Amino acid sequence: MTFVFVLVLLVLLLFGLPVAFSLGATGLAGMYFMIGGTKSFSQIPLIAYKSLDDFVLAAIPLYILMSQILLTGKVGNDLYEVGSKWLRHLPGGLGVATIMACAVFAAIAGSSVATAVTIGVVAIPEMIARGYDKKTVLGLVAAGGTLGILIPPSIPMIIYGSITGESVGKLFMAGVVPGILLTAMFILFIVLISAKKLPPQPPAPWSERITALRKSMWGLFLPILVIGGIYTGAFTPTEAAAVGTLYSFIITFFIYRTLSWRDLPGIIKETVKTNAMILAIMIGAMIFGYVLTILRIPQHLTEFAAGLNANRWLILLSINILLLILGCFLETVSIILITLPILFPIIVNLGFDPIWFAVIMVINMELALITPPVGMNLFVIQGISPRTTMSEILRGVVPFALLMVATILIMAYLPGIATWLPNLVK
Repeated sequence: MTFVFVLVLLVLLLFGLPVAFSLGATGLAGMYFMIGGTKSFSQIPLIAYKSLDDFVLAAIPLYILMSQILLTGKVGNDLYEVGSKWLRHLPGGLGVATIMACAVFAAIAGSSVATAVTIGVVAIPEMIARGYDKKTVLGLVAAGGTLGILIPPSIPMIIYGSITGESVGKLFMAGVVPGILLTAMFILFIVLISAKKLPPQPPAPWSERITALRKSMWGLFLPILVIGGIYTGAFTPTEAAAVGTLYSFIITFFIYRTLSWRDLPGIIKETVKTNAMILAIMIGAMIFGYVLTILRIPQHLTEFAAGLNANRWLILLSINILLLILGCFLETVSIILITLPILFPIIVNLGFDPIWFAVIMVINMELALITPPVGMNLFVIQGISPRTTMSEILRGVVPFALLMVATILIMAYLPGIATWLPNLVK
């Protein structure tokens, strides 16, 4: 019966039904046929209310709104400009500037798509014009954009905390050092492949560097405000979202003046669309999860994993392979909401740190953003580079995908990379 239940979900997804409706429809079918007929439907309003009745989730629309304000206000353009002025004379300097701009904007917006769009529009034509290999440039921006869900603030981390009950503040802190590590690996790669192939660029005059730094200082202060406020305990992650949104509104409307009141309806519309999509998936996943719980599927799987007497690292490897396969067909939020209620008890039962596993899972979600056929960042890069083929983008992202896999292996060998900072700020 369980097999049929899961098969129905897969068939609906393969037929192209949106994830939220696929989850919801499968859950309704399970409630009708496996639990109690139409009488069980009385639980649906309660499940929907309970799934969204969490103060932590209030941060999601705020971070989405902040991301839209910064994206529309072109704050990322200034970040790339300051990186270019200060780093272009170094080996692979423009590539380094692009990755640094992606990392900083990721720490501001918390959105991979927004990061790829904002930085890519400026960086891709500039780097190609300076002689950088086109495929490498496309892969660099697509992969650099994925840093948006690892470096805090991170919507997947908020959802993870909401489902598991883990501290969102700790989850945010857990992503900082791995985010820096992955950024450094991207930088090292672009330096090694570009240093000998490209002539050094002339350094920008100090007057231009200082001007670019002054112009972008308001944007650069935003991640310090948000992460620093959480780190010092000045406010919670949800309060940090509100503070960051208000700050981004002020700097784009009144300091940079890159936004006007006419832009506000479009910003709100995009925020509502994105937020509605995420929350609809959450409700569908909770209905689906309700049936899983009634059927005791997570418990059965946990008992099965414990009874295998297999090395726990082999089970973790299997979980990573599962997430990688799902990443080829589903987007980040859907994967987390579908799999985490099942995987989390197994991870805890095997003795793995749940904060550490959150980072492992998010890096897998980064891979999902650049793996075909539905990798979101792949389509974003193709959208902002009309003369680019998908095969060029795919060849470009392969080295960076391998670096992400290497990061997962490093994290498995040295789990303290993820847990050190959360324990320090406890």
